[in-house]
Amino acid sequence: MNVIQQLEKEQQKAKVPALRAGDTVKVHAKVVEGTRERIQVFEGLVIRVTGGGLRRNFTVRRVTHGVGVERTFLAHSPRIDRIEVLRHGEVRQARLYYLRGKVGRGARIRERREGSAGSKAEALAQRAARAAGPTDEDDADES
Repeated sequence: MNVIQQLEKEQQKAKVPALRAGDTVKVHAKVVEGTRERIQVFEGLVIRVTGGGLRRNFTVRRVTHGVGVERTFLAHSPRIDRIEVLRHGEVRQARLYYLRGKVGRGARIRERREGSAGSKAEALAQRAARAAGPTDEDDADES
């Protein structure tokens, strides 16, 4: 490991959530106003994630009063207090620039569900298993 990699590793934050395009996030950014410092929350949709390691950054877009506002944050910046992922979006592209031309319902993104059944047959099998109740093996484990 060379000196640059070692310095980058020291400056990286311990907890940065895994972000993908389509995620809805709340970014708590520190804002300096004169001598005071406060935390400002910027909530919106991640439209791109670029870079890697210490240089990783992401762009968040939100629409306020009919005006689209985009802001790019460095993931490991000391100006970011924390990043909350509110929901994961199901998208097929890494860059969601097409959302700039959409408004209202057309700009919505479907939520990505983890652990959902892949096919209708699997969904029916899971529903039948839940309706049947606990099996004998589950009862033996509890006692």
